[in-house]
Amino acid sequence: MEAVLEFIYVNSETIFGIILSIFLGIEVISHVPAVLHTPLMSGANALSGVVIIGAIIILGHAQSTFSIVMGFLAVFLGTLNVVGGFAVTDRMLEMFKKKPKKD
Repeated sequence: MEAVLEFIYVNSETIFGIILSIFLGIEVISHVPAVLHTPLMSGANALSGVVIIGAIIILGHAQSTFSIVMGFLAVFLGTLNVVGGFAVTDRMLEMFKKKPKKD
């Protein structure tokens, strides 16, 4: 327990920054209009693709078990983000397609 408290004390500024970033991200994302959602999702997919490529490169040079696990986790989560982003983008674009007329 002492090690955890010491870690929190030593890294308190970083932990505060991460918590603040989470709240700021939630606030920003919740106020994005639907019209901008698809272009922003496409941009996020592109960034996640870059993260996946970087994680694969780093994973190829990993030597410790921790590095391998973190690299695999980065590839897995980045892939989930890209696949989910494409699914949401496809669903959003379906809303804008014209429906066939019934004669």
